[in-house]
Amino acid sequence: MNTTIKRIAFAGLLALPSTAMAGLSSTVNLTSDYTFNGVSQTDNGPALQASLDYGFDSGWYVGSWASNVDFGSGDDTWLELDFYGGKYFELTDRFSLDAGIAYYTYHGDSYSDEYKYPEAYTKFGYGSSLGQTELNFWYSWDYFGLDAGHYIMMAAHTFTVAEGHDIRVSFDRSTSQDEDKWSWNGKDAYNHYRVEYMTSWKGFDFNLAAEDTSMDTDSSDTRAVLSVSRTFEF
Repeated sequence: MNTTIKRIAFAGLLALPSTAMAGLSSTVNLTSDYTFNGVSQTDNGPALQASLDYGFDSGWYVGSWASNVDFGSGDDTWLELDFYGGKYFELTDRFSLDAGIAYYTYHGDSYSDEYKYPEAYTKFGYGSSLGQTELNFWYSWDYFGLDAGHYIMMAAHTFTVAEGHDIRVSFDRSTSQDEDKWSWNGKDAYNHYRVEYMTSWKGFDFNLAAEDTSMDTDSSDTRAVLSVSRTFEF
């Protein structure tokens, strides 16, 4: 496959919500680098991102999410715009399930719309006195319009170190089911490791993360990412 498609492949699946809040809300986020599973989507530069979500009391939700992108020289794609819908279930006092479908679109170049693709996701949560544990799964049957199956599996745990101060540790693996149609730097899969510190102050949420991948490229090497966001409820 061509190198332009390989660059676009790292678009952001992890931005989707893990819970649904009743009513209309929007989150605006400024980040030093928009990374998907440890790989920069903005040529190692900053990004401004925003979401608009509506959650129903029943647990159903719909939403959209947007970010600037920069896939390097020769590709004028500058905007990612995603849409999603699903349902959040509180199975018990400790167990939760978030399941839905997302649709990713790209804009800015004459061929950017060729990258659009659907994806299904499920996210399992377990809360205890030791923190919040997640097991998440994403699957696309037509990854970036190439008729190739592709999935991502993630395990994560968040724990509190002090009131208002949390640490989240995560591991995920991206896998192509058809290496002839899709590959990650010449391989069918790669791993991503991330540790992040999260806190809030005066209505703003702060996130400082360190991450790395098993790939050896300039866009996927070890890095630190700082993000500041604010959520508005209407």
